[in-house]
Amino acid sequence: MAWANVGMQALIPIVNKLQDAFAQLGTTLNFDLPQIAVVGGQSAGKSSVLENFVGKDFLPRGSGIVTRRPLILQLVHDRSEYGEFLHKRSQKFTDFDMIRKEIEDETDRATGQNKGISPEPINLRIFSPNVLNLTLIDLPGLTKVPVGDQPPDIEHQIRKMILTYISRDTCLILAVTPANSDLATSDALKLAREVDPQGLRTIGVLTKLDLMDEGTDARDILENRLFPLRRGYVGVVNRGQKDIVGKKDIRAALDAERKFFISHPSYRYFLLFILLQYSTAMLPLPPLQLATFEAATYR
Repeated sequence: MAWANVGMQALIPIVNKLQDAFAQLGTTLNFDLPQIAVVGGQSAGKSSVLENFVGKDFLPRGSGIVTRRPLILQLVHDRSEYGEFLHKRSQKFTDFDMIRKEIEDETDRATGQNKGISPEPINLRIFSPNVLNLTLIDLPGLTKVPVGDQPPDIEHQIRKMILTYISRDTCLILAVTPANSDLATSDALKLAREVDPQGLRTIGVLTKLDLMDEGTDARDILENRLFPLRRGYVGVVNRGQKDIVGKKDIRAALDAERKFFISHPSYRYFLLFILLQYSTAMLPLPPLQLATFEAATYR
């Protein structure tokens, strides 16, 4: 379906312009546009997942709720590399540290400096030769206990804000959950199931695979056997706070992630499992050959 991908790549820039136009008018669209919403609890690793799409550090970091307004992130494949905000269209940000600062300043402008939240989105467009044409939405992390100037019903407000985006049938949901927590209690997956009970437009993202207890792994989840989703799960190893403080760049982090999966006894043959799934779907194998392939996968 290469023609469909080409068509979508041409459609997304038009969608971006429509989003900007309606945002400037202070109104909402009366039809849904394709988007990818990133949902997860505090410290689940949402920021690292988003930054991996861009290959740059540009999102605010810290403890508690860091994302306090929705961030509509439009990625545009381009030879140049810079960012621009809808509220500052005349200014190009070539320093991604300044993009982070502008997100922080614009968040404080609408919410104050004491952890308040707002449903008013920040629109950021990033141009880069290293991205695909995509529209991503970073949403506040799910929380239960109010701090600072947050209202007593902070959990309800964030939940309502998230549902505004993920309830749309055209929204793909990235449900981010740390692998070192119980998936059965994942707030991200629970919320996704409310609006997508069949799991047709939900992708599970397991972060912190490297922080699981020794002798344990997430293979049953990644192989979509434990809590199955139509689109399955993706496992990632993101940078920890120590890596970020030590200025470990994303390219080095991706290399470390690759080495982790290659050397891990439970994950190094995972590619064979994926290949098995694809092969059995596309090329029906004789029973004996299929059994041999399955045995090789689970060694």
